Formats: sequence, C-alpha cells, structure tokens
Amino acid sequence: MTDEYFMMQALKEARIAYEEDEIPIGAVVVIKDKIIARGHNMTERLNDPTAHAEMIALTSAFNSLGSKYLPEAALYVTVEPCLMCAGAIYWSKLGKIVYGADDEKNGHRRITGSNWPFHTKAQVVKGIMQIECAQLMKDFFKTKR
Repeated sequence: MTDEYFMMQALKEARIAYEEDEIPIGAVVVIKDKIIARGHNMTERLNDPTAHAEMIALTSAFNSLGSKYLPEAALYVTVEPCLMCAGAIYWSKLGKIVYGADDEKNGHRRITGSNWPFHTKAQVVKGIMQIECAQLMKDFFKTKR
C-alpha cells in the first residue's frame, strides 16, 4: 500500500463531506496497511466547530483500539491540519502524518510558523495528491461565493 492509496481513501471521505455541504476534508487512520478509522468534516451536521475530519477519525481510532496513543499509526488527511487538530495529533503521538494540500489561511503553519507542532518522533509527509485535494476545496468554495 502506498501513501497515494490511503490519500485516495481520505479523498473519498472528503467527497462525502462535500456532498453533505461540509467543507470537504477527509481523513483515515492506518495501522500496518489497514484502515482502522475514517472521518470527514461534520461541523455543520453536529453544530460543533471541533468536528473536523481529523478529530472524527482520531476519536474513532481511539475507541477502536481502546488506547489514547497511536504511535504505530499514520493519519492521512486531505488538507493541512489546523492548530486544534495539530494539538490532538501531538497528544495522540501519531507516528506519521500525511496531508495533501497546504492551508495557508487556517493551517497550523500560519500560527506555528517553522515550529514543529507534532510529536518529536512523528514523520510528516506533505503534498501527496496535492492537486486533487486542493481542487476539491476550490470547487466547494466556488459554489459558496
């Protein structure tokens, strides 16, 4: 299994969000090449600004494993995590974070700059399927303006 394969799975989640008129961000949590949790933005449906794709997927993974730490896991998310999600990723001790498109407006790097917001042992890979991830966001917001 490749990073591209799992990002395609995260994109499927993002498309579900799009169809539900949510900001189209999707995430999957993977351990040993197996998806153990999925999530997509649900802030409108749940009327909860913390119901981001990453938070939904992480909560599902914690519940599935009965653990609050995920050092063997990888999180694939279509858009750069915000500061809130970066904090949750840090505390969950994820081993790998993979994201597609940068988020210059709301991504964690806007606030943290060059400071590393993830666990010190975490590996970060960015830009996987960046064009597809960014295009879905552009298409969504084009309908809103």
